[in-house]
Amino acid sequence: MTRFYSEQLGTHDRKSFASGNDRIDSYFRDTVSQDIRRNYAACYVLVERENLRIAGFYTLSATNIPLTDIPQELSKKLQRYPMVPAVLIGWLGRDLAFRRQGICPLLLQDAIIRVSKSNIGAFAICADAIDEASAAFYREHLFTPFASRAGSLFLPMKTALRNL
Repeated sequence: MTRFYSEQLGTHDRKSFASGNDRIDSYFRDTVSQDIRRNYAACYVLVERENLRIAGFYTLSATNIPLTDIPQELSKKLQRYPMVPAVLIGWLGRDLAFRRQGICPLLLQDAIIRVSKSNIGAFAICADAIDEASAAFYREHLFTPFASRAGSLFLPMKTALRNL
């Protein structure tokens, strides 16, 4: 039996969640419910089975990428639509109590699997890094920075699925 399970955010206790980043904590505690109600994002949590504590969370939203933002070696294989469909990991956070336990890679893996099992077409997963440490995490997991958008990165779904 695995230590964690993931599910959509519901009535989980978010008050004690502390990632060490005030923006992430404030978003998760105060704003994510509004984004869910407005259908701007879906939020998923990684929960520890033993005590039902939230180890981390991420949000997914629909987005698109201008074809001109995709490197030519990839774009030459795509249809010539001006925009390419993608999914955005808008927020991703791990509680400090679970530091150095591989939670962020588990969250990313869960997001990739969830997107791949959805019935919505997406060429890539995009991420908006909140800081350089976050950008480094995504680069370590094969995301490529957009040349035209600082802090934004993408990972083609084919690459993501090959590396699960």
